[in-house]
Amino acid sequence: MALLHPFFSDAHFSKSLHFSHPILPLPTPRRTNFSTKKTTPLSRIRPRLGKRNGSKCYAVAEVRDGVAVEDGGSDGDRSVLVGPSSDRADVAEYDWTEEWYPLYLTQNVPDDAPLGLTVFDKQLVLYRDGQGVFRCYQDRCPHRLAKLSEGQLIDGRLECLYHGWQFEGEGKCVKIPQLPANAKIPQSACLKTYEVRDSQGVVWVWMSQKTPPNPSKLPWFENFARPGFQDISTTHELPYDHSILLENLMDPAHVPISHDRTDWSAKREDAKALLFEVTERTDRGFAGWWGKETDQSLLNFLRFEAPCVLQNNREIVGKNGEKDYFSGLFLCRPSGQGKSMLIVRFSSKIWVFFSSQNEVLLKEKVPTKELYLNLKSSDTWVAEYRKWMDKVGHGMPYHFGHNTISLPKEPAVVEHAPAGLVASISASLPAKGGIGTMHAPNLSNRYFRHVIHCNECKGVVKAFQAWKNALSVVALVSTAFAILVSGRQWKALLLVSTTLCLAGIYACSSAIGLNTTNFIRIHRRL
Repeated sequence: MALLHPFFSDAHFSKSLHFSHPILPLPTPRRTNFSTKKTTPLSRIRPRLGKRNGSKCYAVAEVRDGVAVEDGGSDGDRSVLVGPSSDRADVAEYDWTEEWYPLYLTQNVPDDAPLGLTVFDKQLVLYRDGQGVFRCYQDRCPHRLAKLSEGQLIDGRLECLYHGWQFEGEGKCVKIPQLPANAKIPQSACLKTYEVRDSQGVVWVWMSQKTPPNPSKLPWFENFARPGFQDISTTHELPYDHSILLENLMDPAHVPISHDRTDWSAKREDAKALLFEVTERTDRGFAGWWGKETDQSLLNFLRFEAPCVLQNNREIVGKNGEKDYFSGLFLCRPSGQGKSMLIVRFSSKIWVFFSSQNEVLLKEKVPTKELYLNLKSSDTWVAEYRKWMDKVGHGMPYHFGHNTISLPKEPAVVEHAPAGLVASISASLPAKGGIGTMHAPNLSNRYFRHVIHCNECKGVVKAFQAWKNALSVVALVSTAFAILVSGRQWKALLLVSTTLCLAGIYACSSAIGLNTTNFIRIHRRL
């Protein structure tokens, strides 16, 4: 699976964001070697039977320089695979609601409209009131259960678009148009509220309705508070589970293969064994060092912290021996079964993704130890994450752990397209996230995956759309005049004008296409 490129080469880091101080204390790493058995020429290898989940397979692994090693059965598995681990995982006290979840980038929350968001299966509506204060409610009108996120803001109040009920502050209903003049608004006509905080450019929500917000759990990132910090952040909505998203982001081994040629720092030839050193394991996550087998030391420090924060930090040594530090931050919000929202806080690009893992996990209904072959030399962080899920998964709506599994109890919420010609056209308007009818709400489309969550990208797309429409009008008018006029010079001039306009229309269409379609890459053969 290829999603983001959170791991970079040394050449890339020379032009990346630098900080003069470490992001967090970086302990001295210990080098761990994962050795292989004595190699044998490929032509002399005799395949040996191995077993996995009751099936038989032949395994021959080519490594380097035309040599290979044969699968040594169970002994060979133990030398290269993560584990074995006890089938009885330690269980930690955990309640998924007693956590802060990243909702949205502050700069991208609209000033003039409510925003519908989800955390697991809880549907929320976020908006700014008349004083610019963030308010967050359950996305459901108490009248007839209509979505409040499909409503509008009037004088800083949130209005339901079904019957015009208005709400403000702590979820209090302040207007019901259908009430008689002297009637009082029922006290039960109120909304369930959620505590939100704006911290370091991100809006966070506390999901518990029983426990008061815990400020100590609100993530704080030291490098974002440093003078001169450049905020390069993007938001992406993705069609697979947040646990699979986190797996991808903590998997450096896939980068040379999946991201080959998507930028100049990823090459297939660089796919090699990696070394890992786990230095911390707690009920709230894990941390450790990693690097290439050929590195003199482990330079990368990865930290996962509950419920969905991942950092990948790297120590950079300049030519003059001065040390700098780079940090990639990933905030992953579970937004429903098979869906997630990702906030990336460094410069990166989204390219290709696959949701097949999500489908297999739901279909097979077994823990990941029965499905994954986690290598010590590439998948240590993935195994650590799934084992952490064993500890705390009982406190989540559903989870897929290394030894344990808890399937969703409720069916996934499926958003259907509006019915009828008028409704479908209305839903495709820019105010509702679409431009014309060319973009159906689909997370496999880059426009709905990222652009509608980014004010800058939306502005660029709308500007190119406006230029395209203007050039189309000019081209049509110049073509009409070229037909009507009799002078050859005028005809030639008008036809040249039409040609230039058509070229501009093509350029605008190409620019719009770059922001509304997927990047498809053909794999390279060495």
